[in-house]
Amino acid sequence: MLKYKGKILGYTVLTSTVLLSGCGLFGGETKQKVDPPKTISVSDQKEVKKETAEKAETNTIKTELYLIDKNGYVVPQTLNLPKTASVAKQALEYLVANGPVTDMLPNGFKAVLPESTDLSVDIKEGVATVNFSKEFKNYQPEDEMKILQSVTWTLTQFDNVNSVRLKMNGHELTEMPVKGTPISENLSRANGINIDVSDVADITNTKQVTVYFIGGEEGSYYYVPVTRRVKSSQTNDIAAAVNELIKGPSEKSNLVSEFMPDVKLLNKPKSENGEVTLNFDENVYGSFEEKVVSQHLLDALVLTLTEQKGIKKVAVQVKGKAGIKNDQGKKLSEPVTRPEKVNTGSF
Repeated sequence: MLKYKGKILGYTVLTSTVLLSGCGLFGGETKQKVDPPKTISVSDQKEVKKETAEKAETNTIKTELYLIDKNGYVVPQTLNLPKTASVAKQALEYLVANGPVTDMLPNGFKAVLPESTDLSVDIKEGVATVNFSKEFKNYQPEDEMKILQSVTWTLTQFDNVNSVRLKMNGHELTEMPVKGTPISENLSRANGINIDVSDVADITNTKQVTVYFIGGEEGSYYYVPVTRRVKSSQTNDIAAAVNELIKGPSEKSNLVSEFMPDVKLLNKPKSENGEVTLNFDENVYGSFEEKVVSQHLLDALVLTLTEQKGIKKVAVQVKGKAGIKNDQGKKLSEPVTRPEKVNTGSF
């Protein structure tokens, strides 16, 4: 169950029969011999489904597309796209409105690039240069930052892309064509996503940290990255990110969190060889009568920390003890790694 501002949110074959008959010449009726229908067992049905799934797996590749949800957040959704040699170019093509992504869009989501936009992608030395056609400028002003974030985060999911440059009709863009938002020479995830500065009076002497909260609704929850500003004096980026998770989403947002506001880290986070160890107090159990930790909390924690450079695994302890259980009864005997793709429908 998801807790939000003191409230509890709950989670929440077609068959056809064909009758055959025949009519004889001159109005006489001729009976046709029809073979009895074949009996299909449950195991046969499972095998067919397995073969279909394996075939789809062979011909497709899981790709994160950063789309816009109904609340205006830029959110990764992992979709099965056709296998191709140009995965980066294809990913952006599936961001075009009324393009190939149309029939695949999850409920409430929309594509971010203007309709009929053509593009090319050239990747060299970690930089992806995108050249858009003139249709690129046909977007609504309020979508300008969302487009920048969507393109940047969609491309930087690939191991060979660290940053992004934008062109339109072959000319490099130093600012966006509608509202004039400045574009840095190399766009990267360091520029942030779904930026929240609602509680920041002065961004001077602050730095960015990206955390994951929960969006969507019962039966279709998903994780939403949000970039916050924290004081530059916070030297431990891991602790800063955890504290933002505990702080929770903005009161003005539609996002929720499984972290209770009284959760505390008992020790400074330990980081070694890409693995972070966190030691929480018992408030991390939340309202569960049993001493278990919400899987949503663990997911958000792992996604948040592995967004930071060099962090691959997260180990969670409670009062110094490892081997805690999640709310599904699974014992976490090993550190948790980031999933290969985000919001696949099963994470």
